Amino acid sequence: MEPVGDVKPEQAVGKRTECLIGVDPGLNITGYGILDVSGPRPVIREAGVVRSRARGSLETRLAEIHDGLREILLAFQPDSMAVEQLYSHYKRPRTAILMGHARGVICLSAAHRNIRVYHYAATQVKKMLTGNGRAPKTQIQFAICREFGLTKTPEPADVADALAIALCHFHFQHNSLELS
Repeated sequence: MEPVGDVKPEQAVGKRTECLIGVDPGLNITGYGILDVSGPRPVIREAGVVRSRARGSLETRLAEIHDGLREILLAFQPDSMAVEQLYSHYKRPRTAILMGHARGVICLSAAHRNIRVYHYAATQVKKMLTGNGRAPKTQIQFAICREFGLTKTPEPADVADALAIALCHFHFQHNSLELS
């Protein structure tokens, strides 16, 4: 688990009523963003990445993702988890299969802690944040900086993606947004 230091703008004021985690699944880098919800706007509690060794076996890499996420879930005890749905380009089915393994381990980690998992398509997240379901990563990063008042773009991009997924979940659950 690697928290990204510049992504913690402030602590939540008052009693924490809900904690949620957004996860951007990856076999090498899995981004996460923890949001506290105690008022009308969520506040970043922590954000960072879980890394696996790029040269390790698939089993070892999945275990590293599971162990890192388990630590995060134990430390922050989120009430819910939002995960990006699997996307596959027909020219790269192997990538989708590998990402499916990572998503499976992430969902298993949540199941072991009795955390409900919500799944969002990347196009839903992008549309909610920018109004464009095909927005580039830089536009998502800019939107995250704007939404949370960050002065520095979260790096790597997986962190901004995880925060975007968490923010999408917040808006979808708390504002009954209809995402299409």
